[in-house]
Amino acid sequence: MSEPVITEPVDAAIVGVTVYPDRARVTRRASVRLPAGDHTVPVGPLPQTVDPGSVRVGGHGAATVLGVDVATFYRPRSTDPEVTALEERRRSLETALRELDDDAAIEKERTEFLHELGRRAGTSYAKALAEGTAAPGAIAAFGDSLAEQLAAGKARQRDAARRRESLDEELSAVHRELAARYATASPDRLVAMVALEMAHTGEVELELSYVATGASWESSYDVRLDERGDTLTLTWFGLVSQHTGEDWPETELRLSTARPASLVSVPDLDPWFLDRRRPAPMPRPVPPPAPAYGAAFAMEAADDGPVAVPAGGAPPPLRRAKVAEAVATVEQGTAAATYRPARPVAVPADGTAHRAVVASMELPARLDHVTAPVRDTSAYLRATVTNTGEHTLLPGPAAVFHGGDFVGRTHLRPWAPGEELELALGVDDRVRVERQQTRRTASKAALSATRRHEAEYTITIANHSPREAQVTVLDQLPLSRDEAISVRETRLDPAPAERTEMGELTWRLRVPAGESRTVVLGFRAEVGKGVEVAGWRE
Repeated sequence: MSEPVITEPVDAAIVGVTVYPDRARVTRRASVRLPAGDHTVPVGPLPQTVDPGSVRVGGHGAATVLGVDVATFYRPRSTDPEVTALEERRRSLETALRELDDDAAIEKERTEFLHELGRRAGTSYAKALAEGTAAPGAIAAFGDSLAEQLAAGKARQRDAARRRESLDEELSAVHRELAARYATASPDRLVAMVALEMAHTGEVELELSYVATGASWESSYDVRLDERGDTLTLTWFGLVSQHTGEDWPETELRLSTARPASLVSVPDLDPWFLDRRRPAPMPRPVPPPAPAYGAAFAMEAADDGPVAVPAGGAPPPLRRAKVAEAVATVEQGTAAATYRPARPVAVPADGTAHRAVVASMELPARLDHVTAPVRDTSAYLRATVTNTGEHTLLPGPAAVFHGGDFVGRTHLRPWAPGEELELALGVDDRVRVERQQTRRTASKAALSATRRHEAEYTITIANHSPREAQVTVLDQLPLSRDEAISVRETRLDPAPAERTEMGELTWRLRVPAGESRTVVLGFRAEVGKGVEVAGWRE
């Protein structure tokens, strides 16, 4: 008995997907039985977004792969069951419309026959009445019967018109839905034409892999500060989405940090020229720059109330065992890492994101507060954390929790193992900050025309939490851009821990629970005769 020759595409099931940041590699597997000799086996389906040059074939069996090409397999109709049902409904509606056309033609002929019958009967009855041989009652009964039949025919025509209108509307809707489905599910599909040489009759298992665009994954995080405030639990999620045109069933999913198409050649260097410096137009004066803190700790605040900070002197609460969380296994390559989630993940081709846990780490945290009351009197809780894990964390948004309470969102930058990172963990309303102007004078020096402006500010930090707070206070002195204006500090109490050439001042204070500390900042600006000061802030 001879083995059948395969003419229909072999349906290969998806058994694995590796998702890159901007594409995915899909692996399919199928088994076929072939007689000895040369064969070309269509294997698929392949999505329309496939890169033809990425198709590879392997497997097991007494076969030699001679080559593989990507081709279009044409079908007379779609294999999508929903499309098939719509096409059947369309044919049913078209048949019903043709039946209406037939009924309308029959009704037209019946009406014409009745009109002709009435015309001829009228002539005969008129002659019979003239001769006195016809009964008037019979003539009236015939006329009534003819009128009833014509009226019934008109009613049937109106009913047929209503049915036609309804069928036309339904058929139009079916046509629109079919057109939308044909755009995404054409009956024609791509297949891999695999050329094989069989040494003898037998079973061969083919493994087909290819790269398709329209898929990606990105990172997101949950950052949770424990109740004691000394440990930060970071959970890393991979958000996978795709619109390749094929649904991925629950299968082995891998997330890779590699970028297959990002480096295609070694970069060339352009010539480095030196030229004469040409003066540029003078820029308009701008206000002094804001403290660096403002950009470093931008964060969406949540309206979840004050941050709960546990007492430092209280004994640690009894802890119950945490629920274990399954994480991905990692394979470290030369320039990238590949993560395999602990469970299969199904990802339909609808563009929605599906989340898989990549890693969960408990990292030691060192907490303090940072405030820049010249801009904002809020005290931000900050954690200084070292990545003690093995993972290089990718950039992505992070949801911040204090215990079980959600307090806001932040964004993580790339974070390598062993690297220290500062994380903003929201506003702590138990640390109150006030900045008040306690002195302001404007006078003229006695022996010159120089004018003098003096200002002094008092910053008060009150700790209403049940434990000592480490608070970093940021402020600044004004800088002069004109030789006729000089700025001198008059009082800095206590002395700042750091200061920069740009006038930025940093104090680091230890504020015991229930107590407060103050910082006094005073300076004087001397302005020459006839000079108007711009940029002075009260």
